[in-house]
This record gives sequence, C-alpha cells and structure tokens, in this order.
Amino acid sequence: MLNILTVNLVFSTFVFWLAARIYLMPALPRLEPRAVLLPILLLHAGRHLGLMFLAPGAIYAGMPAEFAYPAAVGDLLAALLAVAAIPAVAARVRMAWPLVWIFNVEGTVDLLAAITLATLYGAAPFMGAAYWIPAFWVPTLLVTHYIAFVVLWQVRRAQPPAPNAVAVQ
Repeated sequence: MLNILTVNLVFSTFVFWLAARIYLMPALPRLEPRAVLLPILLLHAGRHLGLMFLAPGAIYAGMPAEFAYPAAVGDLLAALLAVAAIPAVAARVRMAWPLVWIFNVEGTVDLLAAITLATLYGAAPFMGAAYWIPAFWVPTLLVTHYIAFVVLWQVRRAQPPAPNAVAVQ
C-alpha cells in the first residue's frame, strides 16, 4: 500500500530543493556565508516544535514511542544547537563555524533517524495534527541542511591552510 506521508515528504523535499537550485544556489558564491546561515539557523531554532510528537492532542494515541521520543529529543537538541550558533555567527566569532558544523551534523542525523524510525515503527497513521511536520517542515529542514553543508564547505575551502599543514597535490 502506498504511504501518502512518504509521498508528501519526498515530493515536498524535491520542490524545496528545486526552489533552492533555481533561486539560491546560483547566488550562493556572491553571498556572505553569514547572510545565508543566519536565516537557516533561525528556521531551525523552531525545531522545538518536534516536541509535538510527545503531545497528546497533536498526535493520535498509539504513536510508537520508539519514534516519538528520539524524534522529539533530537529536534529539541537541534533547536538548542541552532540557538547557540546564532549569536556566534551574527558576531562573526571564530567559534561560529564549529558550532554550525555541530548543529548541521546533529540536525541532519536527527532527521534521517526520525524518517527511518517513523518508517520502521509505522508512525504515519498516528501523526494527527503533527502530520505537517514530516510532510512540510522536514523537507524544508533537509534542504536547508544541504545548503548549510554547501556553505560550510565553501568557508572551509576559502580558509588558508594551517601554518604547519602539508599541502596535498
């Protein structure tokens, strides 16, 4: 049987990726990393909304705990890491880049784990009002994580090598 939530997640991810490819990716080389990363971090600061997976009324009774708890806690952690990175990026602090890397890796792994756990434990029928999270929010987050990785890689490549680093040809 076709899982409508999977179709929504995949199609929405494609649409957001397409929008990024058309509107943002061509301009990315001209944009300051801070100008791209701050809106992404602000968006992800809202991931505390993943706690809805633990809220009766937002989900239907029977939501598999094996999905709900890791998804909710992982989203909250991603939100906290995004909030921690925002002032560092805004102030152009040297520690900003490691903070954004940590946020981006944890946030991406969390989303991939949540998708996997939701599929393995059959969480889709129990989403209730929280259905919009995997159908709309997760695709947006996945695409913005991709964009953040592209920006972080560009920043890393633009940095001069460490004084004692050996160049690899």
